[in-house]
Amino acid sequence: MKNDPIVLKADPTDVEDFDVSASAEDRGQRARLIRRTRTALGLSQTEFASRFRVPVGTLRDWEQARVTAPDFAVAYVRVIAQYPDLVSKVVA
Repeated sequence: MKNDPIVLKADPTDVEDFDVSASAEDRGQRARLIRRTRTALGLSQTEFASRFRVPVGTLRDWEQARVTAPDFAVAYVRVIAQYPDLVSKVVA
């Protein structure tokens, strides 16, 4: 909704981040978590998608908050953030 108040301002240190409205807060938080995890690992979207077996289009949709990442995906990304090498071995 165009007139929704902004409840989460864009992170000025993240050029890909964006303001989030009240109606999209959960989706925006999930998008930010996924994008920050990927960038902390130093991976492009294509590299992350390939390494962790996530369709790149799905990853882009989640990161850009076009689609709300489901709970299982958020849990998977949190595990990736903690154990990236282990996860990439397991899914290889």
